[in-house]
Amino acid sequence: MTLEKILVVDDDTNICELLRLYLEKEGYTVEIANDGESAVDTCREFDPALMLLDIMLPKLDGWGVCREVRKFSEVPIIMLTAKGEVFDKVVGLELGADDYIVKPFEPKEVLARIKAVMRRTTKVPTTGDVREVRFENLSVNLTNYELLVHGKRVDTPPKELELIFHLASNPNRVYTRDQLLDEVWGFDYYGDSRTVDVHVKRLREKLEGVSDKWELKTVWSVGYKFETRS
Repeated sequence: MTLEKILVVDDDTNICELLRLYLEKEGYTVEIANDGESAVDTCREFDPALMLLDIMLPKLDGWGVCREVRKFSEVPIIMLTAKGEVFDKVVGLELGADDYIVKPFEPKEVLARIKAVMRRTTKVPTTGDVREVRFENLSVNLTNYELLVHGKRVDTPPKELELIFHLASNPNRVYTRDQLLDEVWGFDYYGDSRTVDVHVKRLREKLEGVSDKWELKTVWSVGYKFETRS
């Protein structure tokens, strides 16, 4: 995956050209798609490092695009929405989006979000210590961004993997949702606490019943913890 390539998907040509101008000035190569069906095809062919994806699109809406793209790619996706309701944000995250921006937006904000997502999702080779935690039937490796369940690799978006790594690295410690947003997503993330719930839900679908020695557990009215048992 080449870091310089970004796919912008929006049926508003003015927005597309504005984003192209700012992104190319920053050194990115930009491809544009103006409807959902062409967005899916272009993503296959262009192999972008990141996708900016509008929700309201002709032919296939942003939800549909996200769903189709996730069948063949883990490319980071930032959703663009003019609605801004929590429901829209949660649906996007459940479908595999990594972040969202509410219209109208400033191009500088978009650039900041892109750089933040790139930092979170770029797999940087390292010759130092391997960042890995292991439990029964589970290995979470943050050096090569790999989740192994029963020794088999499970495709996991970068943010989900970072979340389970953070929790599993501190077993039995309870984290509030705000703490996880701050420590896993970082200060440059503008989300709300429902974001954490969505990612925990998706992780549970992958990890349910894997072992009776540990559990990704909800601490009611507080947050979450990775609970281990002897």
